[in-house]
Amino acid sequence: MFVGTVALFAAVPPSSILRAVGFAAPTLDRFDDSAARLVDQGREYVDEARRRIAGVVRIDGKAPRIFRGPPDQSVPAPRSGPARIIEVDTLDFEGPRIVRATPDRSVPAQWSGPARVIDGDTLEVEGTRIRLHGIDAPESAQNCRAGGRQWSCGVEAARALGERIGGTPVTCDERDRDRYDRVVAVCRHLGRDVNAWLVREGWALAYRRYSLEYVDDEAAARSARRGIWRGEFVRPWDWRQGIRLATADRQPAIRDRQPATTASDARGRCDIKGNVSHNSGRRIYHMPADRDYARTQIDPSRGERWFCSESEARAAGWRRARR
Repeated sequence: MFVGTVALFAAVPPSSILRAVGFAAPTLDRFDDSAARLVDQGREYVDEARRRIAGVVRIDGKAPRIFRGPPDQSVPAPRSGPARIIEVDTLDFEGPRIVRATPDRSVPAQWSGPARVIDGDTLEVEGTRIRLHGIDAPESAQNCRAGGRQWSCGVEAARALGERIGGTPVTCDERDRDRYDRVVAVCRHLGRDVNAWLVREGWALAYRRYSLEYVDDEAAARSARRGIWRGEFVRPWDWRQGIRLATADRQPAIRDRQPATTASDARGRCDIKGNVSHNSGRRIYHMPADRDYARTQIDPSRGERWFCSESEARAAGWRRARR
């Protein structure tokens, strides 16, 4: 619009227009001088504007089109790292104005290098805190129990992780961000999944709330009584809610034990279902004739089990379903 106005004034002197509608000659001469100066200034302004936006926007009478100009050697080359989408607001004559940058979630970010162990499920790589995806390890201050004695399972989990990776590099592929905006990733050491190793060795649990990826590794650790599975412990997510071993003794549903050695652990001919309530944590057993028997599923990872007799179920702390 402005360029077109300058071109019109340059081609048709304003005095010609004003003389046609009856303005006096002296007034018109002064107006011509002022208009000429305005046109000159306008041309300079337009030329400067065109120079500033050269290489960014080409104006050709159509909608603006982005094209590539020569590289600006004054701008340092970008460093490698997570891709970003740059949203550019309106163009003015001071150049593009960057409004904000947001992560491009379609391109997984990756970190690689020596790792520092923060706790049993957290590393620091290249200055970035990384929470290991799909697993939950005992907290640093958490204790477990084995052979009637408590031991620092949280500290031991972190130590085991440190011994596993040593000072050699790990590679972590981002899967998500948690509510604290920490990177959640699967990390590999010498090509092997570190997350899976921690669960398989009994130093972490499969975090089913977010992933079922490591459930089989947890079952293997439980069966072999590795790590925290050699005794009793409070699940890390319960521990963060204030549950401790002393409390768990009064509420057995929130405590995990090592696998029992009796025949009741496998179904066989033992058809009494020992269920743990999702809502109250109460342990209830169901007989084959009970109404809810068919729809009750047994999940050993939650401490549920099969019993061969009612007396065995009651002795283990379960009570009969009321219906």
